[in-house]
Amino acid sequence: MKLSLLSIVDHYPELPRDVGGFYRELLEQAELGDALGYKAYFVAEHHFHQYGAVPNPALFLTAAAQRTRRILLGPAVAVLPFSNPLTAAEDYAMLDTLSGGRLVLGIGSGYLKHEFAGYNLDPAEKRERFDENAAILTRLLAGERLTYKGRFHDLREVALNVLPLQPRVPTFLAVLRKEIVYHVGRQGVGLFTVPYGSLSGFDEIAPMIAEFRRGRRESGAAPMPNGLSDHIVALHTYVAETPAAARAAAGEAFNRYVASRLYAKRHEYEDIQRNGLSLMGSVDEVVDRLLALEEAGVDHVMTLQNFGGIRAQDVARSMRMMMEEVMPRVEARLAERRRAA
Repeated sequence: MKLSLLSIVDHYPELPRDVGGFYRELLEQAELGDALGYKAYFVAEHHFHQYGAVPNPALFLTAAAQRTRRILLGPAVAVLPFSNPLTAAEDYAMLDTLSGGRLVLGIGSGYLKHEFAGYNLDPAEKRERFDENAAILTRLLAGERLTYKGRFHDLREVALNVLPLQPRVPTFLAVLRKEIVYHVGRQGVGLFTVPYGSLSGFDEIAPMIAEFRRGRRESGAAPMPNGLSDHIVALHTYVAETPAAARAAAGEAFNRYVASRLYAKRHEYEDIQRNGLSLMGSVDEVVDRLLALEEAGVDHVMTLQNFGGIRAQDVARSMRMMMEEVMPRVEARLAERRRAA
C-alpha cells in the first residue's frame, strides 16, 4: 500500500491566511511528505474561484521540487482544454528536468462551468479539445518532432527544445464517471478516481477498479514507471487519537470544503463517514479502512489531508500519524494475511 498527498488548494479569504501564507504551508507539507516517505505530492489546477488557488500546477510544483529530493510531483490534474498543449508540454518537461525526473502527469478535461465561462470555451467541446491536446502533449513529451492538423491546432515540424528526463512520463487520466473506467484502461494510461465525487458507497470501489484493470490488461500496457500503481484513489484523510478528536479537528473543515464546491454533492462529515469514502478517524479506524481498500484492489491512496482551512499544525500531525502509526499496523496486518494465505 502506497500513500501520496493531494491538495485542492481550496482557499478561504475569510480565514486569517492569505494565498502566500497558504503556499508556504503547502511547500512545508511537501517537505514533510518527502521526509516521511510519501510516494508523491499532487496539487489541483483551478481557476476563477476560491475553490482552488493554483492556476498553474507546473509553476507551484517547480518550487516544491527545489525543496524536496525523493517525492514524486504532479498535477491532479492539468486541465488540458484550458491551455495550449505546446506550452503545457514545455512547462511539464521543465518540471521533470528541474525535479530530476520526478514528474507524474495527471490530466483531465475539466468539469466546472465557471472555468469554461472564464476562458470563453464551450463545455460541449471539452472532450474534443481534451483528446486533441492530450495527443499533442503526449507526443511532444515523448520527443517526437510533430506535424499535426486537428480542429484546434495546425502544427508543422514542432519539437520541444527541453525534453523530460524520463523516457516515459507516467500519465494518469482523472475521471468522475465510473462507467468509463474500462475505456480508460483500454488506453493504457493510469487512472485517478475520487470516490467521494463519483460513487455512492464503499462497496462500489472494487467493481470500478476491476473494470479499469480489465481494460488495462486488454491494452497490453507496460507497468507504470517509478513503482507507481496504475490506479490511485483520492480520499479525504485525517488521523487522530480518537473518533471524537478527528471530528473536532476535521469535521468543520470538511463541511467548509464541501460548501465551497460548486455544482457538487453536498455530503457532509457524517455522510462521508457513513458511506465509507474517506480516511478520517482514529488510528484503528483508518487502519481498518486501508485494509478494506486493499481487499477492494486499491494499492495506492492519494490522501487529501489539507482541506477546508485545517490548521497547518493539525495537517502535519495527521501526516505523521498516518506514516508513523497507521502504516506500520497496516503492513503488519498485510504480512499476517500473506502468511495465512
